[in-house]
Amino acid sequence: MTKKKTISKWRRLDNTANIFPVIASESMSQVFRVSVTLKKEVRPELLQQALEDILPHISNFRVRLRRGLFWYYFEENTKIPVVQKETRYPCRYIDPYSNRQFLFRVTYYERRINLEMFHGLTDGMGAADFLKALTCRYLQLAEGKEGVEFSGDEKPMFHKFFVEDSYLKNYQNIPHRSYSSRPAYRLEGHYLPVGISQILHIYADLKDLKKVCHGHGVSITKYLAAVVIWSIWQEYLEGKAWDQPVVLNLPINLRAFFGSDTMANFFAVTMIGCLFKEPDMDFDHLLGIVSRQMDRKIAKKRLEECISYNVSNEKKWYLRVTPLVIKSIVLKLVFRLKDRAYTMTLSNIGPVSVDERYQDEIERFHVIIGVSRRQPVKCTVCSYGEEVVITFASVFSDNHLQRGFMDKLHEDGISLRVEGNDPSAARKRDMYPRVRKVLVRQKGGEAKASRMVKRVGRTGGTIARGTKEYLGGDRDLKEELKRRLHV
Repeated sequence: MTKKKTISKWRRLDNTANIFPVIASESMSQVFRVSVTLKKEVRPELLQQALEDILPHISNFRVRLRRGLFWYYFEENTKIPVVQKETRYPCRYIDPYSNRQFLFRVTYYERRINLEMFHGLTDGMGAADFLKALTCRYLQLAEGKEGVEFSGDEKPMFHKFFVEDSYLKNYQNIPHRSYSSRPAYRLEGHYLPVGISQILHIYADLKDLKKVCHGHGVSITKYLAAVVIWSIWQEYLEGKAWDQPVVLNLPINLRAFFGSDTMANFFAVTMIGCLFKEPDMDFDHLLGIVSRQMDRKIAKKRLEECISYNVSNEKKWYLRVTPLVIKSIVLKLVFRLKDRAYTMTLSNIGPVSVDERYQDEIERFHVIIGVSRRQPVKCTVCSYGEEVVITFASVFSDNHLQRGFMDKLHEDGISLRVEGNDPSAARKRDMYPRVRKVLVRQKGGEAKASRMVKRVGRTGGTIARGTKEYLGGDRDLKEELKRRLHV
């Protein structure tokens, strides 16, 4: 009896995703988290069952990362991911050869379900849809509903769980401009050990925030972007004139502009900032600068130019035929050049909605983006119901930027509540597990980290098994070459 050859499904990474496998490492994970807090404690056995139930509907997430001759690519992963209790800091590096080779992880802690995602797989909107589907199925099981039956708003949710490269679909060969590489002001401070981050969640009343924004005649994103820039200027530059601009890296969801429902990455980034030439600038003047920049840059024509620039580079024949090992070196250099053009990231995924049947079972959502010493502070925003959650992730031991940000919101009449972790303390927090006390790494000095993350690479045993499969006919060598060479 002849053995049936294994032919796994595979697909290319989208245009934006190509950079993430190249730059991802333990020190710069390129992982973000979307989490949901329920009103009852999570039952891990039901969460595991819910994850297994939705797996057939999210096949585009059931992949592993493979290295080809010219590009990385995704290959079908037939293993089953395992839900685990959260015991570490958020947004740690996801090693593509561990975690059963999945590029996401599902964890839980008390009443919270966490979905951590490698950015090469999807963006914030795709991860939010994944988490909502998982949460809805979990709540069904908690109610005693057996079997995989999705109805109402859940069916269209799964119907749109498909992947296309919307960058290529919406590409136009039009004149475009490259991203700025002018150095922006860089945040400095006392670093925590690698892999450890300080998380601060700020809860604001949506009505209060809308009232303030309405008074200024701007959107919530414009207002918060201006407050972040203002806080950096006041806390780091002490309100003085400076020769480098304070610049925010602002991701823009392109789906609404181009009518796409892809679950792959489909976003663009724009730089919003201010060069403080005069020390007497007031907040209203800064808000006007930010508002006009966003109106000018977040327009479909400018976004089309951004897509054109990104895709045109991928289409260049000499880049297509360049081996991945050389591409990786070049892409890392380009990333370092562009990375210095902004001070920090602000990402607002907007309101998160769920099926009306489950609204009373859910308390709130959170979003966290992984940070590194090259990108030391990042801020995310989301809302659920009448509450806005603003989250700062930082690799610094101090939080004076966050305090300045909150002081400005208080000054404008917005009531706030704060929650988070404390990496320098060994006591348990309500939201996060107890992790061993760590030492702060001073600039120019060394200190021991409390935990070390071992990087697991491809082992000799894995190579031996692969060779045996080829020789035994269990894997198709031609199909494997097709995937790796992208032909």
